[in-house]
Amino acid sequence: MSKKKKETENQEQNGQHDSSEENVTETSTRNLDDELAEIKDKYLRLFAEFDNYKKRTARERLELIRTASEDLMARLLPVLDDFERAKKNAEDESSAETFSEGVTLVYQKLHNVLESKGLKAMDSEARDFDPELHEAITKIPAPDDSLKGKIIDTIEKGYYLNDKIIRHAKVIIGE
Repeated sequence: MSKKKKETENQEQNGQHDSSEENVTETSTRNLDDELAEIKDKYLRLFAEFDNYKKRTARERLELIRTASEDLMARLLPVLDDFERAKKNAEDESSAETFSEGVTLVYQKLHNVLESKGLKAMDSEARDFDPELHEAITKIPAPDDSLKGKIIDTIEKGYYLNDKIIRHAKVIIGE
């Protein structure tokens, strides 16, 4: 009987041991589920925050572009006013010299406004042709050998905006 008693005690202990293992497993599973839910919540919040950040930066970028354009337009308005005055004076045939001076003044104002915004003209005359900077319109016989492969004439100036090419110069090359 002592053998049976021991078996019975062992079974009871195993039963208690199994139930305590189940309690530990159940508790750790619950803890893991809670952690998982917390991590999912943090992930969703972080994802929403990042999405809001992207939307906000896109709005700010558009606003910056609008503001920059507005600033440029405001600086060009006096030039437009000068052109309107020059147009009125052009109708008076006796003021050809005044008209010419007015156009020169307007050109200088426009040039200064654009230059202040970072626009710079390319100097292409009598330089070697560079396909990175120039667009060849045509080739003509060079007046002398020193002008072969060089730019003879510029049809349209090229321009840099803050050291970035925004328009290539259209040129005629000597051959």
